[in-house]
Amino acid sequence: MRLRFPLMWGLAMLVLAAGTMTVADLVFGEEHSKVDMAAAATVTIDEAIKTASEKVSGKVIEAELEEKHHTLVWEVEVVTPENKVMEVHIDAKTGAVIDVEEGKNKSGRLKRPRS
Repeated sequence: MRLRFPLMWGLAMLVLAAGTMTVADLVFGEEHSKVDMAAAATVTIDEAIKTASEKVSGKVIEAELEEKHHTLVWEVEVVTPENKVMEVHIDAKTGAVIDVEEGKNKSGRLKRPRS
């Protein structure tokens, strides 16, 4: 009986440590991913915003670094004078504009002024 108690205690600690490491990986994994993406991007956020502003006139409201289809992309959202939200996708390694599309209407983000 004395031999089993240290063995059971050791196994319990091992399981607890493994569970803690898994939770930590889930919590901190996203931050590591953002750091890795930022390190891999050769185009800065300022350069991406400048490129998007040259492509679509309006006010930049958001810029985010994402991975889409295995490509690192800056997604820059611009509100046009017509009150449309446009997404400009820019290759984060080359600075080339990939595409421009109308943003998805997200509830509560923008409202048209009343006439």
